[in-house]
Amino acid sequence: MNFEELRDFLNEKADVYNNAEFIQDDPIQIPHRFSVKQDIEIAGFLAATISWGNRKAIIKSADKMLDMMGNSPYDFVLNHTDNDLKSIESKSIHRTFNGEDFAYFIRQFNRIYKDNESLENLFKINNAETNFYHSIERFRTSFLQAEKHRSHKHVSSPYKNSSSKRIIMFLRWMVRNDQRGVDFGIWETIDQKHLSIPLDVHTGNISRTLGLISRTQNDWKAVVELDEAVRKFDKNDPAKYDFALFGLGVTKELL
Repeated sequence: MNFEELRDFLNEKADVYNNAEFIQDDPIQIPHRFSVKQDIEIAGFLAATISWGNRKAIIKSADKMLDMMGNSPYDFVLNHTDNDLKSIESKSIHRTFNGEDFAYFIRQFNRIYKDNESLENLFKINNAETNFYHSIERFRTSFLQAEKHRSHKHVSSPYKNSSSKRIIMFLRWMVRNDQRGVDFGIWETIDQKHLSIPLDVHTGNISRTLGLISRTQNDWKAVVELDEAVRKFDKNDPAKYDFALFGLGVTKELL
């Protein structure tokens, strides 16, 4: 396919999957259960954090976390007791993300929301920046602080060349706004043109098949390469092509 054909093909595929029906089988359904901004942020960040493996298992594990928070994430973050967290610490959550990690995240959220109305404040993009490379790292530093803890492995670092797939997915949920009902677009001070596509095995393989990237590793350098490709198709909304790559991965149309 030439440039125009590939752009039209990807726009068509993005359009097919970018609708409310997408929500019911995807982890994004977790934050969609809420209407308060902070509830959406907390539920979304937790669901994104455990988003590896089978999607049904991810949703089941996220349900478990919501139940432990009384299905009121923001209220629980602000008003939990030490006994609440002790009870959580012994629980199994999702694969290597355990109760100790969950309790640690709750403590970090509590500290952050005492000083910030929204997590948006921690992801601001500076003028000279074109993506979330530095922004994610600033957030990571603020969220994890200097102390060493086993939970640090669950917040990826682009400075260590990680694709940071789960954080990038969370950012798409919060920032992107196209009135289609899937992404929330509740972070209005951050322009969606800076978003990247969450890169994993499936999106990476599809991107290589389409000639969008040549790098063989699914790392931050590959994220940047994919940025450069899809922004040529739509510089104002590059992350919409995540829906296209997802759809092509599900249908195995190119395999």
